Order: sequence, then structure tokens, then C-alpha cells
Amino acid sequence: MTASYTFDVFTSLDGFGSASRNWSGYWGKQGPELLAHRLALYGPGQRMVFGATTFRQFVQMLAGSTDDPAVRDPWVTRMVGMPATVVSTTLKEPLDWPDATLVRGDAVDVVARLKEESEVPLRSHGSLSMNRALMAAGLVDRIQVTIFPVITGQTGEGPIFQGAADFDLELLESTTLDGRTQELIYRPILHA
Repeated sequence: MTASYTFDVFTSLDGFGSASRNWSGYWGKQGPELLAHRLALYGPGQRMVFGATTFRQFVQMLAGSTDDPAVRDPWVTRMVGMPATVVSTTLKEPLDWPDATLVRGDAVDVVARLKEESEVPLRSHGSLSMNRALMAAGLVDRIQVTIFPVITGQTGEGPIFQGAADFDLELLESTTLDGRTQELIYRPILHA
């Protein structure tokens, strides 16, 4: 039996993972239901999988905000405490993360091996280009998209699915949090 792999991503309605200015984290739309839901998601045992760019961003964000509760939400603290695999050809050890293992190589090969060996589910938050490659290789079992009620047409950065292959999506779950934020969980199927 292989471990499941979830690509977990935050997005604006128009498909951007972040914005360049005039927006705070979560686009300022996090609420108590969202934060409690995120904490529960990170409760069961899992292994995080990050690409180098997202890992660097997390380390930088966390280092500069030790006391900022908007960055150190309980779910983020729990995520940082989970075992993690960082796939990179550019990072060097030691990694500034409590239980992270650096693995060099192609993400498709690394994650295929992890799926065979891991005794716990795998989850990746962000790591857009890596996860697009994993989707194309058929290694992503679930895409968990949290859509925040904003359009960042002028300031949006990090188009989530730009350059991705074509996929049909089977809706597995949908949840409305705080009366405004949508979480959609899909099974991706490469479009023939």
C-alpha cells in the first residue's frame, strides 16, 4: 500500500498563491473556523514535502516573525514540528527546521519512493512547480485548494496552475469556513 499525497494550497479566487503589496497573510481573511480547521488537518501524523523555494520562504518568514501571531498560527507551529522532506539540488545542510531531511534528486523520483516507503500520509503546502510536476507524473492523490474571497488581478503572484498539464477533477469534499472561504478537495485525473 502506498502513502497518499496531498497538494495543499492557498489561493485567491483568480488563482494566485500570494500578492505583492497591500495584502497581509491569508489576504486578511483568516477566521476562527479556518484556523481551527487547519490545526485539525495537521493533527494526525504526516510527513511534509517541500521544494527548495517554498522551504526557503517558510524559513525566512518564520525567522523574521518569532512573536507575530499572524505568522505563528498554531497550525503553522504544528506543521513546523512535523517530519519533513525537502527536495532540492541547491540547499545545503544543516537545514533550519526541527526534523527536516534534505534529499537531492528529481522530485518525481523522490516522491515516488516516499509514497512506497512512508508509513504516514504525505502533504505539501505550496511548492507550486514541484507539485505541478508531481501531478503530471500521477503522484498527487488529492489537491486541497483553500480559496480566499479576494481577486488579486493587479498584485497577484505565484499563479497556482500556470504551466500545469490538463486535468479533470473529481470533487471529493467541499467546506465553507467562516462563511466566506472555500476549501475544495479534488482527485486529479490527467486529461487524455
